Amino acid sequence: MSDASERSRAGATRARLFEAAARAFAEKGFHGTTTRDIATAAGMSPAALYVHHRSKEELLYLISRTGHESTLRLVREAAASSDDPVEALSRVVREFAVHHARENVRARVVNYELAALSPEHLAEIRGIRRAISREIRDLVERGTASGAFDTPDPRAAATALLSLGIDIARWYREEGDWTPEDVAERYVRIALRIVGAEH
Repeated sequence: MSDASERSRAGATRARLFEAAARAFAEKGFHGTTTRDIATAAGMSPAALYVHHRSKEELLYLISRTGHESTLRLVREAAASSDDPVEALSRVVREFAVHHARENVRARVVNYELAALSPEHLAEIRGIRRAISREIRDLVERGTASGAFDTPDPRAAATALLSLGIDIARWYREEGDWTPEDVAERYVRIALRIVGAEH
C-alpha cells in the first residue's frame, strides 16, 4: 500500500472516530461515554482508538476546537459582509442559528462539555470563545455608535445574542416543526429587537 493511500485510510478512520465520539458525547455526555462506546460506534476495536488518538479527552478537544474555529470563521465573515450594522447583524444571527440547528449534535458537545477538557485545552478553547464574543460585541458597539442600534448596554446585548444562538443546539431536533432557516428568521427578528434596531 502506498503512503498516500495509507494516509487516506488513516484520515478516514480518524473521521469515523471523530463522528462516533461527537454522537456519543452528545447522547451520553463525556463522562458517560466509554472508549468502547466510541470504538463500537465507529466499527472498530477499543484498542484501535488509541492508534489514532491519545485519549478520549483528545477527541473531545478536537471536536471542540474544530467547532469553535468554524464558528469564529462564520461570525467574522458574516460581520464583515456589510457596512450596514443591521444587515451585518442579521447575517451573523441567521448563519449562527442555521449552523447551530444543522450541527446540533456537535454543537451540544462543543458548548456543553467544556468542563471535561484538560486545563490547557480549556484555556485554548476559551480564547477562541472570547474572540467570537468580541466579534459580536464589536458589531453591536459599531451599530450603537452609528445610531443603527439603540441599546443602553451593547455588551449585555451581545451576550444575549450569543446565548440565544448557542442554546439552539440544546433544544433543536430535525424532526421538529421548524427548519434551521425558520429558526434563523425568527431569531433575526428577536436579535434586532434586542439591539433596538429600526426595521
